[in-house]
Amino acid sequence: MEALFASAVGAMTAAGVYLLLQARTFPVVVGISFLSYAVNLFLFATGRLVNGAPPVIDAGAAVYADPLPQALVLTAIVISFAMTAILVVLALRGFLESGDDQVAAGRLGSDGKGEGP
Repeated sequence: MEALFASAVGAMTAAGVYLLLQARTFPVVVGISFLSYAVNLFLFATGRLVNGAPPVIDAGAAVYADPLPQALVLTAIVISFAMTAILVVLALRGFLESGDDQVAAGRLGSDGKGEGP
């Protein structure tokens, strides 16, 4: 079970980094979302993956699931949803102001050279 979660975390991290390095804003937003999903899955996997174990300590239970990673993942899901919403709004505003969705280091002047030092 841990190997499946580890490979899923690795695949989502690789996909997130690949999309994060693209030159368009929408793949960057999706890449950041993939990275946050990979972190959530990693945090969830750290909570002792056992089948049929109660999430609370019971007198008769020999093995129990740790509820702290589950609470951390639930909080991280809410934070990543808000972060994704803010990134989408910023990407849309950048697209509407510039007319292009390229991720650029700076703005080009009328002569084609960058502004600033």
